[in-house]
Amino acid sequence: MENKFSYYYNKMPNGELWRNNLIYTSLINEQKTVFVQHYTTSGDYHRGQNEVVDPNLMNEKWSRELCYLTRMSTWYPDLVPKILDIDLLEKKIYLEIDGVDFWQRSLDENYSFDEILPDWQDQMLNIIRAHKDLELYKYSMHPSSYFVVDGKLKSINYFFTYSYDAGPISIADHQSHLSDKRKEKLRIKAAAAGLEWDKKYPLDILEQLCWESFRDMYPDDFIEKAKCIK
Repeated sequence: MENKFSYYYNKMPNGELWRNNLIYTSLINEQKTVFVQHYTTSGDYHRGQNEVVDPNLMNEKWSRELCYLTRMSTWYPDLVPKILDIDLLEKKIYLEIDGVDFWQRSLDENYSFDEILPDWQDQMLNIIRAHKDLELYKYSMHPSSYFVVDGKLKSINYFFTYSYDAGPISIADHQSHLSDKRKEKLRIKAAAAGLEWDKKYPLDILEQLCWESFRDMYPDDFIEKAKCIK
């Protein structure tokens, strides 16, 4: 595509730049109308903190993204960004967006999610229901995994998604998906729930645990609603 792309970071209120994603390399064009998921390890972008350096693991994440993002695009096209192009050779997916991600908008404008998108809870819950309708378990729940386009939430990051019959899995098998801070919170939540780090559990149990670890990002009432969707 004929666009000039640069690395995309989440900028904190103190000016610190955080990697937008721990798995792939995030890119954005100058106009902030196209976001690229580039499934490659980049020393420059990840600054030597690449969680995934095994090419086989990266290929697995790429395959999951392709499978489940395109499935959503087929069955629920209004709930994910429009796919502009897929470069299978370079392992890049080009997505149509309208500005920075949902979390970054909140950081940039110092607004709550409600101020940015008053019905964001209903929209996000609707996306979760769509996943359940397709019998998917998606664990990439961070608000940076959503963009807002024409007032509608669009879901991305399907590399950490499983079909209903794919479990059980363990937390330890997926540490590459988690920042150090998220791991710390998850360990506390897991211990409180009586779950072991290395033991394999059904997907629905780990989904409940995952939602618990995001109570610092979302209101309690939203978490409770999300946990009730089966």
